[in-house]
Amino acid sequence: METIAFDSYGTVVDVTAVEEPLSEYTDRAEDVSKLWRERSLQYAMVGNAIEEYDSFYAMNRHAFRYALDEVGVDLDEDEREDVLSTYHELPVFDDVREGMERLHEAGYDLYIVSNGSEDMLESMVEHGDLGDFLTDTVSADEVEQFKPDAGLYRHAAEKIGVPIENVGFVAAGWWDVPGAIHAGMQGVWINRQDTLWGPYETDPDLTIETFGDLADELGV
Repeated sequence: METIAFDSYGTVVDVTAVEEPLSEYTDRAEDVSKLWRERSLQYAMVGNAIEEYDSFYAMNRHAFRYALDEVGVDLDEDEREDVLSTYHELPVFDDVREGMERLHEAGYDLYIVSNGSEDMLESMVEHGDLGDFLTDTVSADEVEQFKPDAGLYRHAAEKIGVPIENVGFVAAGWWDVPGAIHAGMQGVWINRQDTLWGPYETDPDLTIETFGDLADELGV
């Protein structure tokens, strides 16, 4: 691989951090957080299937409202927006900066390819202090299509300007790596939650636990 692209949410930044502001309003913060994340992913996949697009931030708002209602947590609009805004300040996983720095210094061009809205990715890079390592970000907004549909991965490769088979795509999502492999990228699964792969007929090209592992595997 000559270029490396990373997913954002759950891969570079920790989405479970929303549980902290949620805990101010409910003792079921973990339940709400999990359902919220699952529902937002479901909305993305359904949106692809029915050719309906809304920005990820707006879709995330709808998923959050659903999770609150399902669990039975009553927040007013200002409180919901306060928690939702956490997505602009999610913490970077501890291994990310060091791993990216090693890869960047070794000459790899690094990108983010994400379902996140353009403004979400801008704030993620700024808040995470990742700008020195990244060449660019690629948002679903650019094609109005979410991963794991092949369209966003292929658009990313075109924007990067290299053959898609030369792009290594790193993600924690059980659904994201198969999407990248299907589109033609090299799939790297970062197993952040000690879970099982698939089962899919296709295995990842590489399985890692940290960004440092990827740098080690590439000999940098």
